[in-house]
Amino acid sequence: MTAVRKVSALALSFAMVSMGGCMVGPDFAPPETAAPQDWSSWRSGDPSLITSEDGDVRIPADWWTLFDDPVLDKLEQQALAASPDLETAALHYAQARVQVQGASSAAAPQINASAEMTRNRQSEYGASTRLFDALGPDRDSLAKLLSQPFTLYRGGFDAAWEIDLWGKVRRSIEQAGAQATQQEALLDLTRLSVTSEVARAYFDLRTMQRQISLSENDIALLKDRVGLVSARVEGGLEDHSTLEKERAELNAMLGALPALKAGEAMQINRLAVLLGKHPGELNNELQARDDSMASDLPDLSLGMPSQVALNRPDVRAALAQLHAATAGIGVATADLYPGIRLGGGFNLESYRSENLFDWASRSWSIGPSLNLPIFDGGRRRAVVKLRKLEAREAAVEYQKTVLKAWQEIDDALSGYSADRQQQERLAARVANTASTLEIMQARFKAGAITYLPVIQARRGHLQALRDLADNEGRLYVRFVALNKALGNAPEPAPDGGL
Repeated sequence: MTAVRKVSALALSFAMVSMGGCMVGPDFAPPETAAPQDWSSWRSGDPSLITSEDGDVRIPADWWTLFDDPVLDKLEQQALAASPDLETAALHYAQARVQVQGASSAAAPQINASAEMTRNRQSEYGASTRLFDALGPDRDSLAKLLSQPFTLYRGGFDAAWEIDLWGKVRRSIEQAGAQATQQEALLDLTRLSVTSEVARAYFDLRTMQRQISLSENDIALLKDRVGLVSARVEGGLEDHSTLEKERAELNAMLGALPALKAGEAMQINRLAVLLGKHPGELNNELQARDDSMASDLPDLSLGMPSQVALNRPDVRAALAQLHAATAGIGVATADLYPGIRLGGGFNLESYRSENLFDWASRSWSIGPSLNLPIFDGGRRRAVVKLRKLEAREAAVEYQKTVLKAWQEIDDALSGYSADRQQQERLAARVANTASTLEIMQARFKAGAITYLPVIQARRGHLQALRDLADNEGRLYVRFVALNKALGNAPEPAPDGGL
């Protein structure tokens, strides 16, 4: 028992050293990132594209609700619930959290229990029977007695604990935690990407359907005009070249219509894939409608640029990757130092079942073991060097990600501003063509002109509407791109996205 007390005291001393031991390797500190004093300072391009909205309006996490479209709202909710990409990212995050639990378990003692019952027979001429040769004539009888088959009963447990003198376990936990943070950020990025792709595909679809409707109206007008020109040719008021020109334009419009309808089908399938559905499953929900997508988009308040860029999921993921790589240096460095492991075991062993639990059947062992690395051909030091290079690469990747964030924000702001300005001009053009059409209709009713100028005015108005619809869809997509550039990811589900 005195020996046990000494070993226990030694183990307690090792534990105290472990808890207060040093942690080798560098401590992580987020790198300083340059940011302008004012969010509009770092902008490229013409000054007319640099807006100066500085209100208090914020884009909500469920930003698609700003379009006030129940169909889009439903599609986004279905995507968040059933997207295969989102499910995969959620599983990666769950795996990373389990890795944290696994790394944390290394700090606790490992205890194992065992039990066995074996039937044994010893060799009459084995190493254990050599002593019998010195007994003379009784050797064979003793060997035969001891070599008779017998049943051995054994049970017990063993425990082991590696003392974290150099912080290897703590660095491993830190590394696993950073990797879990990275996967959480990538899950946010996937959630943002999925919702953005659904919105983009939806707006492209509605724009395509609007173009189909306007093209069909234009085709109807062209048919009317061909009929009128044909009548004028028969009456000798126009030559055949004019009629053929009108027919050629009609055929061009008819030829473009199937491509628009094919594009509509492709956008529906694109949405189906994002929602994890088969082709044709969304046909009823995504039927064409006559109303415009027009909606008032909010003014934007971006706050400080550092808050905008550094809160993006991809930037947070890159920072977490740098953190994990830095902790990995400590894990590798700890392998350069000696390791101490405390171990012990207690067993009961008997060839008689009735005596298995007798105190005399016990056997035990306890004590520390030392692992001292002496020579490995430079393998451990090479691993440390590799981890340092990986950390440097992660630092470069982080800076690159931040620069990319600024570039994407600037591009999105410039494109969004340009399309908003163009939207205003195109809306004014639609109003102009509508006034021209009213004038032509009034002159036709007064008998001042034929119906052909009215048809031409109608077609001019339809063309203006087509251009406006195309820009409207592009403006909505620009808003989606801007929201994605800002990193405005939707809130996770209560279960964490799983």
